[in-house]
Amino acid sequence: MIQERRGFSLNGYLIFVILIALHISFLLVIDSGSELAGIVGTVLTGLCWPGFFMVQPNQAKVMTLFGSYVGSVRETGLRWTIPLFIRKTISLRIRNFESAKIKVNDNLGNPIEIASIVVWSVTDSAEAVFEVDSYESYVNIQSEAALRNMASSYAYDPQDEDGIALRSHPQQISEKLKEEIQDRLGRAGVTVHEARISHLAYAQEIASAMLQRQQATAIIAARAKIVEGAVGMVEMALERLHDKGVVELDEERKAVMVSNLLVVLCGDKSTQPVVNAGSLY
Repeated sequence: MIQERRGFSLNGYLIFVILIALHISFLLVIDSGSELAGIVGTVLTGLCWPGFFMVQPNQAKVMTLFGSYVGSVRETGLRWTIPLFIRKTISLRIRNFESAKIKVNDNLGNPIEIASIVVWSVTDSAEAVFEVDSYESYVNIQSEAALRNMASSYAYDPQDEDGIALRSHPQQISEKLKEEIQDRLGRAGVTVHEARISHLAYAQEIASAMLQRQQATAIIAARAKIVEGAVGMVEMALERLHDKGVVELDEERKAVMVSNLLVVLCGDKSTQPVVNAGSLY
């Protein structure tokens, strides 16, 4: 595995001044009569000019010589190196990649649609250039593959209290997705800074059925809460009536009262009162 190492380069501004001075001195040598030495020196000086190159902030120059890697330059500004070195520019800036919406089965076999956003950057220029054919294409393909594998490992909705699901645990899922992508992209000299799900939904063919199931679950949960509160209110009413001695009720009357209160408190529609104009019994 080829890893990044520092390549040979010098301050380009200093070398520029030196070459100008050498060029002028060799012209003076030619004028003084030593034409051969002056011409040779001028030619050699001219051959050094292609060694200048510019490095922008958050860029690296990967240098090779006759097919061999000789190092990378990250120092910004005007630099100079041996003119025979072939230099390739690699951006080290942070980039965003948003995957397309893909259809995959979750852990329970339900088809879902999912997409992700990956924030990444190149941290090893040598691996990015020499370990993969095209590191940008590699990032795109491997990110989608990692997303597909991660989505099939979890259910869309939680199945128990301790279970991790795609919809209910976004933080844990994001961390798992980041680890999954980093494992695949590490060999290409790429570091994943963030990975998160940008789209998550049931596939169109089952979306309606799953929506009904979610609604039913919500209704059951709400009804359970209502019944729990209603039972507490009935208990409190019976205790208050008994403690204050407002009315003495036998077991049959208590049952009727409890039934009426539960109907009033648990009903999803307003109740209509019935006035008893006759005797209580």
